[in-house]
Amino acid sequence: MTEPNGKPAPWQGGTVWLTGLPSAGKTTIATGLAERLRAEGHRVQVLDGDEVRAALSNDLGFSKEDRDTNVRRIGYVARLLASHGVTVLVPVIAPYATSRDAVRDQHAAQGVPYLEVHVATPVDICADRDVKSLYAKQAAGEISGLTGTDDPYEVPVAPQLRLHTQDQTVEESVQQVYTVLTERGLS
Repeated sequence: MTEPNGKPAPWQGGTVWLTGLPSAGKTTIATGLAERLRAEGHRVQVLDGDEVRAALSNDLGFSKEDRDTNVRRIGYVARLLASHGVTVLVPVIAPYATSRDAVRDQHAAQGVPYLEVHVATPVDICADRDVKSLYAKQAAGEISGLTGTDDPYEVPVAPQLRLHTQDQTVEESVQQVYTVLTERGLS
């Protein structure tokens, strides 16, 4: 990547997609990593799933097709930002392997680095955390289609990193992602 003046860019952008169940810790890890990278002078953008859905996909529901469309939209925005030298952190459930693969393939086709991080927190731990009261609402019959309970979540087969947040602190999880970024020349 080069700057408009033809000189090499001071850093290369890339996308870090943090996938996992609701309340797994995706956004917490992304926020902590963003703070660290910004402190080092990196351009960073967090594309939180709930925020992006409200802004770009409020016309969609939660069917498989709508979830796939939402993931593709977020992936497109992430790739655009990353191609301009931004480190894009994407804490989005993305429950289906085919849509995650499509985003990875879009990045690869444009030569944009992409890392998949599986925040592999067990459903019982997520339900205990229940940051947005989704598991409680699902148990009470107020909502249905909750990923990992009554809607599928396809666990990534070969992510670049798998985090077990129930066994480590947020700082340790952030450090693990940071280490992978550093190994790949993205931090």
